[in-house]
Amino acid sequence: MSLSRESVTEVAIVEDNAALGAGLRKIVESASDFRCVGVWSRAEEALKKIDAFRPQVVLMDINLPGMSGIEATARLKRHLPEIQVIMVTVYRDHDQIFAALKAGAAGYLLKRSTPEEVRQAIRDVRAGGAPMTAEIARRVVEAFHQPAKAAAADIDAVKLSKRETELLELLAKGLANKEIGDRLTISVETVRVHLRRIYDKLHVHSRTEAAMKFRDSKEGSSGML
Repeated sequence: MSLSRESVTEVAIVEDNAALGAGLRKIVESASDFRCVGVWSRAEEALKKIDAFRPQVVLMDINLPGMSGIEATARLKRHLPEIQVIMVTVYRDHDQIFAALKAGAAGYLLKRSTPEEVRQAIRDVRAGGAPMTAEIARRVVEAFHQPAKAAAADIDAVKLSKRETELLELLAKGLANKEIGDRLTISVETVRVHLRRIYDKLHVHSRTEAAMKFRDSKEGSSGML
């Protein structure tokens, strides 16, 4: 008896390691109530395909060539908030995992997870759960206990130049380096130089973290969501 489309969970996979991508596809398709809509090795292509296929769940590698899995998750959740993203990583890199959860991921999996753990994680997010370790869950709770104005104070104390502030505002809107360069009439390489300086000043390691810190500062200073 075939299952209706409504009872099948469609899953997209973003993984640059071909063997791991094929393995995840096999795991997904081994369940009669799952269907893999595709495996993509780069976030840029995956975002376009995910927008076209509209799967319910995405298994997203954190470390991808080009756009990172964290940034891809942030963009995906802004445009398609109903899609559930599970980060897939080799190590328990708590800082990256926590940044991914702040970007909108619903949980995470280690790449050495068993096939049943992968399938269960997909079922968990479909049921409204968030598969993750107790340690990461505790850090999420602690983040909610931080005063809203703390981030505003942090970024206000940083002396950003006018150009760096302009660039950060465009970054927070989700623009790519080339788009930012076009808006500010500067080269992509100059955008990268400014980004490195911004990262150093804000003590962050990625454009997603910088954007989130900027957005948090605006929310904190306004006192409104």
